[in-house]
Amino acid sequence: MESVKMERYLIVIDMQKDFIDGALGSDMAKAIVPKVIEKIKEYEPGHIYATRDTHFENYLETLEGKKLPVVHCVKESEGWQIHPGVSAAMPQAKIYDKYTFGSGELAEEMYRLSLGREMEIELAGLCTDICVVSNALLLRAKLPGTVIKVDPSCCAGVTEESHKAALETMRMCQIDIMQDKEDEE
Repeated sequence: MESVKMERYLIVIDMQKDFIDGALGSDMAKAIVPKVIEKIKEYEPGHIYATRDTHFENYLETLEGKKLPVVHCVKESEGWQIHPGVSAAMPQAKIYDKYTFGSGELAEEMYRLSLGREMEIELAGLCTDICVVSNALLLRAKLPGTVIKVDPSCCAGVTEESHKAALETMRMCQIDIMQDKEDEE
């Protein structure tokens, strides 16, 4: 009997300029860029997917814009672009533009890929407490038997406290939170 090889997939969430050094950028987000680039190198090029937060000129008129009145990730703007170093590390990645926190389209694609194969999915990116957790929970709902994991050192939240709270929420929903290498030292 042939053993089935475990296929590993990486999903890079919203590593865009506006979340790193633009309208909603932060030192925490800047700090994970090299770690995310290293993480990408651990995966086969065809097994890397990414999301891109996408808004339009009317952003401030939307529900999200009323709750977070900071224009960001407007389609085709500089801030909408994936960070150049991250983009260069994953030239073959399939990118999903998403108009809300999570991508149902990406979850559907991962479900289709899971049929008839053993796989695990890892998430990295921004922001842990908004889009990473949203995509992780969509994937968990769609793929209840698939290992889904998150490397905290490759994610950053709006604040350190909300980052940790999101990690705990994911842990409670049976998403594996990898041991942070900095915690081991």
